Amino acid sequence: MTLIKSISGIRGTIGGNEGENLTPPDILRFTSAYAAWLHNQNNGKHIKVVIGRDARISGEMANSIIEGTLLGCGVDVINVGLCTTPGVEMAVTHYGADGGIIITASHNPRQWNALKMLDDKGEFLNAEAGKEVLKMASTTDMKYPDINGIGKVLLRETFDDHHINAVLSLPLVDVNAIKNRKFKVVVDAVNSVGGIVIPKLLSKLGIEVIRLNCQANGEFAHNPEPLPENLTEISAAVVAERADLGIVVDPDVDRLAFVSEDGSMFGEEYTLVAVADYVLSHTPGNTVSNLSSTRALRDITQQHGCSYAAAAVGEVNVVAKMKETGAVIGGEGNGGVIYPALHYGRDALVGTALFLTHLAKTGKSMTALRATYPEYYISKNKIELTPDIDVDEVLSKIKSKYAHENVNDIDGVKIDFADSWVHLRKSNTEPIIRIYSENRNKPLADALAEKIIDEIRALI
Repeated sequence: MTLIKSISGIRGTIGGNEGENLTPPDILRFTSAYAAWLHNQNNGKHIKVVIGRDARISGEMANSIIEGTLLGCGVDVINVGLCTTPGVEMAVTHYGADGGIIITASHNPRQWNALKMLDDKGEFLNAEAGKEVLKMASTTDMKYPDINGIGKVLLRETFDDHHINAVLSLPLVDVNAIKNRKFKVVVDAVNSVGGIVIPKLLSKLGIEVIRLNCQANGEFAHNPEPLPENLTEISAAVVAERADLGIVVDPDVDRLAFVSEDGSMFGEEYTLVAVADYVLSHTPGNTVSNLSSTRALRDITQQHGCSYAAAAVGEVNVVAKMKETGAVIGGEGNGGVIYPALHYGRDALVGTALFLTHLAKTGKSMTALRATYPEYYISKNKIELTPDIDVDEVLSKIKSKYAHENVNDIDGVKIDFADSWVHLRKSNTEPIIRIYSENRNKPLADALAEKIIDEIRALI
């Protein structure tokens, strides 16, 4: 069993020994540290925090501990209950809160849960802030206020309607165009909060919804990561129901994948590509994705006469680069769409609404739309190393070997060739190097990865 502490929060498996798993004392200590950090940031001002959770089984337990701990730390609480990750992010700014805690382990299996921390902008803590919270959780003896200083629950209310209405109000979401296409859609929400909010959004768009795994009971019907091997059920259902498409979200609804009318995968990487194509056709501007995302976004951006930039892997890094470049759309190739006109966070609801508007306006089928985009293949591999090997030294040697190519070292080593790229990143939790490569030809993408793996093995 596992407990992982990082700048983005604390994540682990439920049950077991304190300090080794995600247990009640670990939740209490980390929540207390976050509250203390917020108090320090706000110079003693009274603090208000939003709490929300996905539907996984341990969520109610974690929510109770977190809410009670925050109250004991002198923090007022707004509890939005079962809520998407982007919904909690938006609720922070909607209610003028000083921060937020999202109780979700995202795409991890049912035995996992996590606490993800937000700042007063509803965005994930940056590296500096995250390190400070970790330090306080591990070294600080917590001091709690007396009876006159404890917090109170200000509100217990769902945020779903606020979120949906904000999405439907966006200028680029054409509700009438979507309604006129009379789409029939199958939704797989892996029995988490997406099963509540995605059908509600689609119903307001006049869409016939076929629900698949939409009971928000936390009993994940399959591996919750929206990868092709986990989506055979919805693929078959789309064909059987003669639906126009399938929509798949992960447990906290920040990742979005589509299934085409013939049951084929539209491709998680191409969720952002298609949405960006639509956004750029109406609001030209810069785009951003992370270094491990498909080159197709760069190609589409340049076709619109705009500029693309790459960020280090991680939502907080993508958001920082988007702000730096003034990007109008961005995200990550795992189906994470970030649309700043709504908020700076990966959001499957806004991704769905923008994509459906695009599909409706083109008049195309899913397969026809997919065929309009550059075809790339990403090969994802890893190489396991012994703990005594200096991973940084290995990456440095690879960087030197390819110094004559276009090399980016802001996050591991990425080498851009004329017709392909390869990205090498070390894991923060285990002695491995992740190796992603891309080419328009799948065998060539695999061959490039194998070539780099052989070169690494020759160095160790």
